[in-house]
Amino acid sequence: MAHTEIELDPVTHITTDAIGKPGQRVFYIQARQDDEVVTLLVEKVQIQTLAIGVEQFFTEIASRYPQLPPASGEYNEAEMHIQPPVDPLFRVGELGLAYDPERDMACLIAHEVLSDQISEEDAGVARFWCTRSQLLALSLWGIEVANRGRPICPQCGEPMDPEGHFCPKKNGHKH
Repeated sequence: MAHTEIELDPVTHITTDAIGKPGQRVFYIQARQDDEVVTLLVEKVQIQTLAIGVEQFFTEIASRYPQLPPASGEYNEAEMHIQPPVDPLFRVGELGLAYDPERDMACLIAHEVLSDQISEEDAGVARFWCTRSQLLALSLWGIEVANRGRPICPQCGEPMDPEGHFCPKKNGHKH
């Protein structure tokens, strides 16, 4: 398998979204640079972890560059849904963040998941250069999308399926 390396610098749009019913959703990150569209397959937990990472990343940037104006996390929900084509280039194994202070641009770096068929040398990488506001909007929207999943059981904290939920805390005994 050939090494895939994509760099969109800068993106015109970047987002994350999920397709499918709660409990069966598939999560994506999608970036556009004019007519070029790159879609990557991610896990829900990666979107949630990215949001935490972005918050810490912005705290570090603010401490190093206190003169920077704060990023705006505002977004229009209609514009944040992914658009066709939704043919993922690869499944993401690791996400990273970088910052270029000269241009005041952030970079979301996605590395392809490694497997028996994909070695480190063959793994794909995608770099999406975006504004801090685009990255913050992606992060905030990602949390919103992740939270739209299955309801959480108040007893055990696990997601509840619409067909029913076996709760280990409700084993027939009153607590």
